[in-house]
Amino acid sequence: MSVETITSRQNPLMTHLRKLGASRSYRQKSGEYLCDGTKLLAEALKWHAPVRTAVFSDDADIPELPDTVRAVRVSGELMRSVSPMETPQGALFTVALPETRLPETLSGRHYLVLDGVQDPGNVGTILRTADAFDCDGVFLVNACADPFNPKTARATMGAIFRREAYCARPEEVLALLAGSAVPLYGTALRADTVPLAEADWTKAAVAIGSEGRGLSQQMLDACAKTLKIPMSERCESLNAAVAATVVLWEMYR
Repeated sequence: MSVETITSRQNPLMTHLRKLGASRSYRQKSGEYLCDGTKLLAEALKWHAPVRTAVFSDDADIPELPDTVRAVRVSGELMRSVSPMETPQGALFTVALPETRLPETLSGRHYLVLDGVQDPGNVGTILRTADAFDCDGVFLVNACADPFNPKTARATMGAIFRREAYCARPEEVLALLAGSAVPLYGTALRADTVPLAEADWTKAAVAIGSEGRGLSQQMLDACAKTLKIPMSERCESLNAAVAATVVLWEMYR
């Protein structure tokens, strides 16, 4: 296996990696995204993700890589200057962006719709949990965090390589759910709100809003029913990732 050595911050690859870490539009234009960490790289290789380039700090072991992967060695200082993370984990690698077009119809039973959840860590944790509880699909609408942001990808702990997440306009997702006869529930309070355990989970999608703003009016108006998670009266709400976890567990159970 051939391994290059790069020492300059101005090297085109180093510039490319910085841009991938910083810009969603650049990721889309380049057709690839950036991931961080030797553990995440191991997951990518295990699940046959289309890894293109892998960069290792001088104190990291280089695993056996496919012949199609460009392998590069850099100093720890250079790694820190390129990595989007405060504490780099020994490796940076690029993966080809998947073509995640909305399906024409939904054949599964359980779906999640994230509505304006902007924190990458929350979105990544939700994708990881959706994978753990066999959610059939996750849709991201209204300026959610990019699922291919490096911080999101790290928080998925490898789920990003196994499951698709669809970024779409709200009206597209609503039309898809309606056309597939999947009722939409929302985590919000109104006159028809029922406890989570009383919902019919035969077939359903659940919309989760951000902790600060909740569900958008467009999504709320489309909900056939709203759900509440029973909790102590002294608590107003849950973090979006925690709320999604409770919902996903109830679906799975």
